Amino acid sequence: MAAGKAAMAQAGLERAAALHARLHGLARTLALALLAFSASCAMLYLCAAHAADLNISAFTVKTNPDGTSDYSVSLQVVVLMTLLSFLPSILIMMTSFTRIVIVLAILRQAMGLQTSPSNQVIIGISLFLTLFIMTPVFDQVYTDAIEPYINDQIQAREAFEKAQVPLKHFMVEQTRLSDINAFADYAGEKADTPEGLPMRVVIPAFMVSELKTAFQIGFMIFLPFLIIDLVVASILMAMGMMMLSPMIVSLPFKLMLFVLVDGWTLITGTLVQSYGLGVPS
Repeated sequence: MAAGKAAMAQAGLERAAALHARLHGLARTLALALLAFSASCAMLYLCAAHAADLNISAFTVKTNPDGTSDYSVSLQVVVLMTLLSFLPSILIMMTSFTRIVIVLAILRQAMGLQTSPSNQVIIGISLFLTLFIMTPVFDQVYTDAIEPYINDQIQAREAFEKAQVPLKHFMVEQTRLSDINAFADYAGEKADTPEGLPMRVVIPAFMVSELKTAFQIGFMIFLPFLIIDLVVASILMAMGMMMLSPMIVSLPFKLMLFVLVDGWTLITGTLVQSYGLGVPS
């Protein structure tokens, strides 16, 4: 009876802990959503405050002969808000973010750590590494497209076309020729050079190539930790300790190995150098 009551009490504690974790996750999600909503409101306020300086009329009011009024939204504002909604997709599809976040996620799984580092930390590291790697491309986009457009030297269409050139050059350099040729054949497009292909061909080829490269790097990262797991499991089997989980025993050794070889510097350095930065010419 006592054992049964103890088991029931333990089960109740586990359910309470699970409920607490879910409530904590829900509260954190709501806090992040509130923060994102506040940031969006701040951006809308700043856009409205500077609309006059940018010569963008956000709303147009037209008075009818019968005294009623019609309201219309400027097409420029609609296009601007549409582009803002595509920013997360642009960040994922056209930058180094995909490769970095996948490699870091595989690293966490290889070490046997389920929640440490957390998703927020992995996303944060990926974002700042992406900014570090993409800074030369962003600088060229600003110099060739954004700054002339702000100074009224070029039109919006020309600025959009000029902004594509550095991004397309970056993606083509990081994309395997086989992937580019495959998507060019799918789309029925032909060009003398890969940079002559449209963005609708280059972007999916770049994403597939990034996934392939990320999995290759993740495989090389996984091997040493897998060897440690196999050695620990073999030792435990030889000692007859079959009820003890090898993952628990091998975790300290994997952490010690990762710290001794300065793993974070090696991983981030490998990711940065995989894009040609810091590699002696």
